[in-house]
Amino acid sequence: MTIDELRAMVTEFSQRRDWERFHTPKNLVMALTGEVGELAEIFQWLTPEQSEALCDDEQGRVKVEHEVADVLIYLLRIAAVLDIDLAAAVQAKLKVNEQRYPVDLARGRAVKYSELG
Repeated sequence: MTIDELRAMVTEFSQRRDWERFHTPKNLVMALTGEVGELAEIFQWLTPEQSEALCDDEQGRVKVEHEVADVLIYLLRIAAVLDIDLAAAVQAKLKVNEQRYPVDLARGRAVKYSELG
């Protein structure tokens, strides 16, 4: 399934429930923030090892999948409401990041681009 197909499914889901009037950019960003918080809550107190193993059991996997799906659903709604082509936006941002994080300077380093010089 493509991003556009997912976006259409999410839009149709909202339209059938007459929720579009509630889906202002501000409201959607607030909802997205809440869902990211719920995803973070799952991992909050886990060790790095526990976080890597969380999806090894069915219950942990389902919890994470549901929250990741909620995050993506709100991103898709924001893109639909603001008429953003997500694929084009990702491609454009990766081009920017290619410049900010040249392989020879960034490889193996977890620092912001302004600290690479």
